[in-house]
Amino acid sequence: MKNNSLSKLCAFTVLYVEDEDGIRNNIEEILKHFFKEVYSAKNCSEASIKYLQFKPDLIITDIRMGNETGIDFIKKIRQTDSKTRVIITSAYTDLEYLLKATELHLVKYIVKPITNDNLIEALELFVKSFDDNKIYTLTQNWFFDYTKSIVSNGNEDFLLTKKEAMFLKLLVSKNRIITYEELENSIWDDDSVMTANAMRLFIKNLRKKLPENFLKNVQGIGYYHDTKAISEL
Repeated sequence: MKNNSLSKLCAFTVLYVEDEDGIRNNIEEILKHFFKEVYSAKNCSEASIKYLQFKPDLIITDIRMGNETGIDFIKKIRQTDSKTRVIITSAYTDLEYLLKATELHLVKYIVKPITNDNLIEALELFVKSFDDNKIYTLTQNWFFDYTKSIVSNGNEDFLLTKKEAMFLKLLVSKNRIITYEELENSIWDDDSVMTANAMRLFIKNLRKKLPENFLKNVQGIGYYHDTKAISEL
């Protein structure tokens, strides 16, 4: 059974790189139970193509794959990308590999064989690696990623406007009624006026991107979210 932390993985994508077919197929099937999308590759060349194509949130890669190494693959990524999380798997416990891996800012270094426990531990660390409370659980299977301005239900992503993202973050972080005055002063642009019609249209469009009945109105006062499920990473 998924714990609350792992349930949030359905908002993320992962690229899994492993040259041994049996291991790759087994782990890929496990990952599919958690992640929104799972991409797999059997070598570094294929992994590089899929990384550029899909830009996954997490990369899980073996170290030794024929004449290629997962460390070299991640080093190339780190030249331009410092944000994608990385988990390395390896049968090697040699200090040289460990030191090289440490330089890549990893979430976790898993020593093979990959067990359910060490994989779950690594995935939990991946979830916790998102700091500053920027990813929120709205309701079951619905997540709000403030850094990407996206609301996701695991199957579909909804891109928020700047105002929508700011308002939703204020709503879920304060966990109380957000008054019309707060909405106008904190969210609306200084060079525009928040008319009643503009506010109604704003809320109408935002509701289309949120769980049903998530956003509630207190007439004459403001808005709040009607859920006890709200949480943050």
